[in-house]
Amino acid sequence: MIPTEIANLVTQGESETLEFKKSTGERVEAAKTTCAMLNHRGGVVLIGVAKDGTIVGQDVSDGTIERVAAELQNIDPPVFPTIDRVPVANGKTVLMVQVGRGAMRPYAHKNIPYRRVGNTNRRMTQEEYSQTLLERMHNEERWENQPAVGWSTDDLDLDELRRTVVESIRMSRGDPGTADPAELLLGMGLIKDGALLRAAVALFGNNRRVAAEWTQCLLRVARFQGIDRTEFLDNRQFRGNAFTLLTQAERFIQEHLPIAGRITPDSFVRVDEPLYPPLALREALANAFCHRDYASGGGSVGVGIYDDRLEITSTGTLHFGLTPELLFLSHESRPWNPLIANAFYRRGIIEQWGRGTIKMAQLTTAAGLPHPEIEDGFDSVTVRFRPSRYVPPLRVEHDLTERQRGILALLNESSTGLALREILAYLAEDATRRQVQRDLSTLKELNLVTTSGQGRAFRWQLA
Repeated sequence: MIPTEIANLVTQGESETLEFKKSTGERVEAAKTTCAMLNHRGGVVLIGVAKDGTIVGQDVSDGTIERVAAELQNIDPPVFPTIDRVPVANGKTVLMVQVGRGAMRPYAHKNIPYRRVGNTNRRMTQEEYSQTLLERMHNEERWENQPAVGWSTDDLDLDELRRTVVESIRMSRGDPGTADPAELLLGMGLIKDGALLRAAVALFGNNRRVAAEWTQCLLRVARFQGIDRTEFLDNRQFRGNAFTLLTQAERFIQEHLPIAGRITPDSFVRVDEPLYPPLALREALANAFCHRDYASGGGSVGVGIYDDRLEITSTGTLHFGLTPELLFLSHESRPWNPLIANAFYRRGIIEQWGRGTIKMAQLTTAAGLPHPEIEDGFDSVTVRFRPSRYVPPLRVEHDLTERQRGILALLNESSTGLALREILAYLAEDATRRQVQRDLSTLKELNLVTTSGQGRAFRWQLA
């Protein structure tokens, strides 16, 4: 690096990835910063630059470099940062210590782990240290890449495996060039040293045996009455491989998802659409199956449909520094179960570039809905969809007819109410004036609509 490049770097000021130290007398603090950067996104420490950005430099000998290197050796696991000498004005030298994101996080300096917060170093909490250590161990040895003892290709749903291959070829996401199940699984990384891995069973296992032996391969679905869990309208459980459970979840949602009515601008056309975009729900479901924690025998994926929301919950927490807020920004794709996620990608169900949650936000925005909410709980992650359009009730004292529900949706679109002639004009179906009057009377008796005004100013309004 040449002096002008150092000057340009200094003008950026201290940040998460850049820190200044005036001299090697601060090498202990420089080593702590290096440790914190290893635990974050990497960075550069410039020794010979004052806090205000003044490039002062210092005299640097081989002994100077050795003392800095010796201090850096107090970082564990061992690292070997790049240390460059950069000559600056007045015959002095700036030392540039540079590291990338550490592959063996968490790192500690003299047994104390640090993390980078802005342009400062903070000591990691025990919880942060444990979580980072878990993520490192997970990269090497995790639930999905362990042998599925007692299982063989004869215990798999080979039709499901073939469907995955067909979709992979159709979407140009990989052509294995073979139809042999063992070779297909080997090419997907689902066989290692001749042994079938757990990911293969979670993806393609025979449903009957999976249901009998693997309690965590569970889907819980429920339609609740109202906005809490006090009363069930429908409550079921399914067991089986991930693709089977995804299909069951989508079927349940289709059975119970309300239809929301809206009026298109500047027209008399009423449009009925699913309350939540099906593609956004599928993305959330797929993420739940790919990112959930399968190590917990009591784990599951859950779908809860309430009057005011739909929730998809999976066992586990967010990892690798991700937060609910970061998930809606551009971020690196780091699935907790990469083998399972790869099969979902080949099947064309998910993208592989960390755009799933961004896609969900785009789809809900296009449908006129709020962004999904993501909640990272103590042992589960919940994705929550909320409506912004009116959903007429399915039941009050008795079942409402489709036309009565349509009238409620029409009245919801008007802040000042509608005259009878306007309601008749909006209704897409053929209905006589007498039938609509009878419907309005029924809705008024049920306290769902009210009236205002007299004569030509008479209006029907949503109660």
